[in-house]
Amino acid sequence: MLGWFKKKKEKNKAPDTAADTLESQESQTAPSPAAAPEVKSEGLIKRLKKGLHKTRESLIKRVDALFLGKKEIDADLLDELEEVLITADLGVQTVTEMLEEAKNQVDRKELADISALRAFLRDKMTGYLSDNQRPAEKPDSGPFVIMVLGVNGVGKTTTIGKLAHKFKESGNKVLLVAADTFRAAAIDQLKIWGERTGVEVSCQKPGADPSSVVFDALEYANNRNFDVILVDTAGRLHTQVNLIEELKKIKRVMNRKCPGAPHEVMLVLDATTGQNALSQTKLFNEAVELTALTLTKLDGTAKGGIVVNICREFTIPIRFIGVGEQMADLRDFDAHDFIKAIFT
Repeated sequence: MLGWFKKKKEKNKAPDTAADTLESQESQTAPSPAAAPEVKSEGLIKRLKKGLHKTRESLIKRVDALFLGKKEIDADLLDELEEVLITADLGVQTVTEMLEEAKNQVDRKELADISALRAFLRDKMTGYLSDNQRPAEKPDSGPFVIMVLGVNGVGKTTTIGKLAHKFKESGNKVLLVAADTFRAAAIDQLKIWGERTGVEVSCQKPGADPSSVVFDALEYANNRNFDVILVDTAGRLHTQVNLIEELKKIKRVMNRKCPGAPHEVMLVLDATTGQNALSQTKLFNEAVELTALTLTKLDGTAKGGIVVNICREFTIPIRFIGVGEQMADLRDFDAHDFIKAIFT
């Protein structure tokens, strides 16, 4: 869990997870990267498969049905395959790129049969998903500050609550910051998550200046040994210029109070919105330079191919995916697990 993030180790304290052990620079007994996949249980993969059921039905089962009984790869088959992939929201450009390469390999006799074409699709998707994945750049000292943003209705505050749970379960001391002051309900919701997860919440009255809330929270966190600070910001449309400017101000205030912060600028996206997630990513990235993405509600859409499309279009790592309502259903994103859950 949280393999991209490693809390600062306390002296003589054992690693919290196998992922922590793997990434620890201090540990002299850390296992090799090749050993890391062994710690993943088949139970976790099964739960991920269940969460991605609709995507597997609309994508891989349709691909397999198309391939059934076919003995050779021809133009008609590739045309039908193109339609299947596009309707699963892989995106026109992504699909075109994949199938042009497939056609070239067929012409060079490198793709000789249907099974090879299926393996080609799996490998290409895995490649797109893997290319942008990288660990977060953590500070040498002080808390790791994550600024979380997104449009209304994507599940942003719920995601923050689940993240707080994940970080705490990994042994981190967490502070939640209620910088969404436009809605009193948002502050109350974050307080509920704080109670549910057993972490502190820093907040002020509704209508307070969000930048002041963040400044005071960072002041409060000083010398209190927090490992992670999660900052909730107001839901806003990516087209609302004045609110986007507010995000820029919050980011500047963070950096002045805590040089280098925010260390992660995470956009939460609703996977059910499909291609609209691309435009949201583009405009938020232009405004505040995103460093991470989280996709929610993948269990509620048959168009999970949007994950592949986003990875091809942007160089922003996907940190988490939501595949259900339970706390454990906010999963650390792993390209190989994701593809395995869809293809098997």
